[in-house]
Amino acid sequence: MTSKVEEALGYEQARDELIEVVRRLEAGGTTLEESLALWERGEELAKVCRRWLEGARARLDAALAAEEASGQDPAESDA
Repeated sequence: MTSKVEEALGYEQARDELIEVVRRLEAGGTTLEESLALWERGEELAKVCRRWLEGARARLDAALAAEEASGQDPAESDA
């Protein structure tokens, strides 16, 4: 289950925070409890990022399907 704060995070915000969490974990020097809390936060952030990416993929797939259904070559629309 996601919190309202997590739902409000944009992809870039979640990704940047996840990068910082990973950096802190890799640097070490945290207690076991702090490391576990960081790991849990990282898992939450990864889920947020995954949902954003899945949503983007769905939008791209829908746009490509719509172009295909209309008989238009997707490469032609870029020209």
